[in-house]
Amino acid sequence: MTSQTVEAKVPATRSEWYRSLSKYEKPDLRKAIGQLLDTMIPYFALWGLMVWMIRQGVSYWLVLPLIVLAAGLLVRIFIFFHDCCHGSFFASRRANRILGHITGALTFTPFADWQQVHAEHHATAGDLDRRGSGDIWTMTVEEYRNAPKLHQIAYWLFRNPLVLFILAPPVLFLIVQRFPHRGANARMRRSVHITNLMILGIFLAAGFTIGWKTYLMIQLPVMMVAGAAGVWLFYVQHQYEGVFWGRHDEWDPVRAALEDSSYYKLPKVLQWFTGNIGLHHIHHLRPRIPNYNLQRCYDEVPELQAVEPLTLRKSLKSLTLNLWDEPNGRLVSFRSLRSLPKQNRV
Repeated sequence: MTSQTVEAKVPATRSEWYRSLSKYEKPDLRKAIGQLLDTMIPYFALWGLMVWMIRQGVSYWLVLPLIVLAAGLLVRIFIFFHDCCHGSFFASRRANRILGHITGALTFTPFADWQQVHAEHHATAGDLDRRGSGDIWTMTVEEYRNAPKLHQIAYWLFRNPLVLFILAPPVLFLIVQRFPHRGANARMRRSVHITNLMILGIFLAAGFTIGWKTYLMIQLPVMMVAGAAGVWLFYVQHQYEGVFWGRHDEWDPVRAALEDSSYYKLPKVLQWFTGNIGLHHIHHLRPRIPNYNLQRCYDEVPELQAVEPLTLRKSLKSLTLNLWDEPNGRLVSFRSLRSLPKQNRV
């Protein structure tokens, strides 16, 4: 039995899940505004305090703890952006789009372009035959063994924690997302241009007010810390011991949601900063449930509690899981390759 195995009492069809969970999809304006106030006000207040400290010549070492705190709030802001992309934060589609562009500019992420890539991720998560859309690059053991040496080296480097969580996030958020993804339509390309113009406007405004040096001394480390945390969260949501992946002919959306998406049980303070996104198995079942309803949904639906939680301690093992061992249905480390028999299927 895997760590994400669900007991037989779980409803067998997606329609049954829809009927039982649909009531949690209703957006709550009061909760949405409350989240904006309890996050945006502290975030910009921290920015003001850090600007004042730097301009007063206070030691940068004393600024760093505030940078980490601001980065935590930026992760939470990204969750609001994420909800807007699903059309779940507000009942109004227009309000979601407007807030999505604003929070997208703050997190350096284009709204419509990311929205499409993320929708593809939801439609393909756990499907071995449809990898490559908004997911972490993952190869099977046999694919890796049969790949050219340079391809193996590139994959090995990519899966290195230093690259994946330290070097890759700033490249992704600061550079890659300044351009539309391949195959983007006019609406997606326009969202990238709008986001880039908004970021440029913020940069120019900062340059003429607080100074570009002060702005970069705050913005760059905040983005690096928040980006590393965000990539880690996304990583452990689908890369952990006991995860289920299958070929398309055996892939089932309900099973994929419950067994390919972790319940990352975090301490309450971290759950707040991450906007309940640790309840990822629920999110993949019903993506239109806003983040502020996820915990209530979990508390009131016993079937969802049958999923074994992934703790902080257990999640660290994910760092050593690099390849999908298809015959045995599990993630394995590079070191285990020598002990695994070769298979005919690639």
